[in-house]
Amino acid sequence: MNSELLLVIGLLLACVGMFVANKPRMDVVALLAIVVLPLCGLTSVPEALAGFSDPNIILIAALFVIGEGLVRTGIASKLGDLLVTRAGGNETRLVVLLMLAAAGLGSVMSSTGVVAIFIPVVLGIAERLSVPPGRLMMPLSFAGLISGMLTLVATAPNLVVDSALRHAEFAGFGLFSPTPFGLVILVAGVAYMLVARRWLSAKADPSRLENTPRTLLDLIREYDLAGREHRLRIGPDSPLIGQTLQEWDPRGRYGANVVAVERQVRFRREVLAARSETKLAADDVLLVDAPTSGSAENAELFPGLRLERLLLEGSYFTDQSQQIGMAEVILPPNSSLIGKSVVELTFRRRYHLSLIGLRRAQRAFAGKLLEEKLQSGDTLLLIGPWKEIRQLQTQIHDFVVLSLPAEINRAAPALSQAPYALLSLIVMIVLMITGIVPNVIAALIGCLLMGLFRCIDMNSAYKSISWQILLLIVGMMPFALALQKTGGIELAVEGLLHLFGNSAVHVLLAALFALTALIGLFISNTVTAVLMAPIALSLAHHLKASPYPFAMIVALAASTAFMTPISSPVNMLVLAPGRYQFIDFVKIGVPFALVVMLISVLMVPWLLPLY
Repeated sequence: MNSELLLVIGLLLACVGMFVANKPRMDVVALLAIVVLPLCGLTSVPEALAGFSDPNIILIAALFVIGEGLVRTGIASKLGDLLVTRAGGNETRLVVLLMLAAAGLGSVMSSTGVVAIFIPVVLGIAERLSVPPGRLMMPLSFAGLISGMLTLVATAPNLVVDSALRHAEFAGFGLFSPTPFGLVILVAGVAYMLVARRWLSAKADPSRLENTPRTLLDLIREYDLAGREHRLRIGPDSPLIGQTLQEWDPRGRYGANVVAVERQVRFRREVLAARSETKLAADDVLLVDAPTSGSAENAELFPGLRLERLLLEGSYFTDQSQQIGMAEVILPPNSSLIGKSVVELTFRRRYHLSLIGLRRAQRAFAGKLLEEKLQSGDTLLLIGPWKEIRQLQTQIHDFVVLSLPAEINRAAPALSQAPYALLSLIVMIVLMITGIVPNVIAALIGCLLMGLFRCIDMNSAYKSISWQILLLIVGMMPFALALQKTGGIELAVEGLLHLFGNSAVHVLLAALFALTALIGLFISNTVTAVLMAPIALSLAHHLKASPYPFAMIVALAASTAFMTPISSPVNMLVLAPGRYQFIDFVKIGVPFALVVMLISVLMVPWLLPLY
């Protein structure tokens, strides 16, 4: 072992130590690596910066954007709502559908994003079914990790391994190369979690429940809004046609608020903000808040206006929660709104929101809201589009935003563009399958289509990209080259051959899998793939075997991050909502990691011949 190799190993161990301590941030550590390696003469400057020109870095960034498009158009949340409906009250069916849905969606978008989307959905289901959240959260995280084994583009480690193959002048993997292994592992994972979930029946922790964000249903209950919602369609001969909301003035005439307007636009139905200048048209559907008894006779609500009452699917417009939200604000002592009535506030004109509730001394106000003069300390409930709700946080003079419901994380600002998002996704997948263009070009075409169809805007696209992950990959790539130049990879291969060289190839693959999975316990699985992929390819070269089984073993092992909560961001996301302890992941994750290793070692040489 030469001095240069010792220096590389020392620097690598220092990086691992900083990763484990999380000080400084992982992307800062990666940038330090880019700077230190050339300064120590271990790589040249172009070699240290070569990761920035790697096509897979662009591909990973593009996939973040595609995933964000699926979130903004509500496709991800709709999938969650669908599984709730299909599962009914059956917990076993729910676990199966939850894992299949999360894995399926995670195969085409960030697994971290998928799990983040499903967490509030799962918490709501757990409360409804009186099931401890811990029985559902770990199946969700396991499915998110398994999704990385379903397609080439599902997770960064797959693309890192594919990049290593191409740099070694081999043909890369296809889009569905990991799929056969991932499907078998998914089936095994579902079966395993149906048994293992009984060990996750942790009781609710009241202190955690107190910190759980309130939902729209909580606000509806606290402000006594139940029964005040109405959904009315404007008939073809209604006198409202052609009038603006300001001209109609439902609040002044009837004490009612038009919360939003549903309107058919081309081939889709959009929910529009109810603004004073909004002009009403035939077939518009009005979402109305009216403090009445909710009689079935429309004439009692708006006499002579020829409005057809429609059925409501959720309590107080919760079925529209992807586009319409609420916010609770409080009036400070110096607010200019104090002493004014609700009519004088003109909230709709100022903020494009409707004031629908008032709480004073912790009780919902039951009197005539329109005429009530506001007091210091009053809490007001506002309703309107999520875009306008978010803008409230910039207003600090007249009120302070007290709370936003948990549903804000599931809001879909481009819900009407969902068909176009699906089209963009299908185009990208078809281009990848057929190989007409390289994968990175296919992903960029998908991004451009998402932008063209307004599924995502530029600000959201830039925000959706995890720059930390990209810098992490780019910064750790030079280590693989430095290890190769100083003989480190050769030394690792010789060590594996010395220990397992006389054993069956399956034993050698199992050792490679175990080493990759163990390294992944302490550092990012992406970094693990960066370090282990060259070792796998060199091992195959020494054995004069095909590189593909060895590369696939590393890819599968890198996603086997079930064993600790710090092994993957996916696990860390469910740690608090599931109310888990560190040992819960160990006792559930280690046995399943062994199952995945067994499946991989048996299937990989069978489907990807060694010679």
